[in-house]
Amino acid sequence: MSIMALGSIAAKTILKRGFATSPADKVWKVYLSGEIHSDWRQVISNGIQSKNLPVVLSSPNTSHEDSDDCGAIILGMEDKRPNWDKLGANMNNIRTKTLTQDADVVVVRFGEKYRQWNAAFDAGYAAALNKSIITLHPPSLSHMLKEVNASASVVCEDAEQVVDTLAYVIRGELPENPEMGTSSFL
Repeated sequence: MSIMALGSIAAKTILKRGFATSPADKVWKVYLSGEIHSDWRQVISNGIQSKNLPVVLSSPNTSHEDSDDCGAIILGMEDKRPNWDKLGANMNNIRTKTLTQDADVVVVRFGEKYRQWNAAFDAGYAAALNKSIITLHPPSLSHMLKEVNASASVVCEDAEQVVDTLAYVIRGELPENPEMGTSSFL
């Protein structure tokens, strides 16, 4: 069966089933946690706008320098780096806890370039709060993240799949191309 035929069948199936969308006034809160060195958050934001999804995005502070130095800048410089890091981590933790607790869905991105211990911690915290989790990472990290992925509702390989997942969950919309997803918003 061709991909076009699958897409047509999917569209007819949605119409036939009468997929119940979320309430018209529901605005979904999605927290974007994890890797800060690529544009994955912008890709998701563009996709959400393109599909006109009722989603509000939030994230940790994505300025590495500000995130590291906030405590020392606001409260005063520390002589020892461990204290400096703890001040910043405590301040960042206020934002992370609040936005994770408030989220309907938590997307956690793991990239290949850096170890994201904070992302793994955020995923564990979201799981402890019984939040719906979507992990996002390249296939090469699947084995290393098997326990994190086991707590996720969905495991995505690219940001477009996250947008397609949200479109399905919120509105029952499937991508036109079932195998490849959509990338018209890039």
